[in-house]
Amino acid sequence: MASPDKTVIIEFVKVGAYVKVSAIDPTTRVEVSIVGDPSVSQATLERTAVQKLKYVLNKRDKRD
Repeated sequence: MASPDKTVIIEFVKVGAYVKVSAIDPTTRVEVSIVGDPSVSQATLERTAVQKLKYVLNKRDKRD
């Protein structure tokens, strides 16, 4: 599970009129992506991607 002090790799890629934000947990190598509006702040997009990563990691932990 991702904790607030855990390192997360964030990548921003502009794709046409949108921005793709990927969040990667380097320990488990789990990667998630979101697509957002580039007019939204970078911090908001990053926070959304990290929340999705935490959700996926939590779901994965409960499954195991």
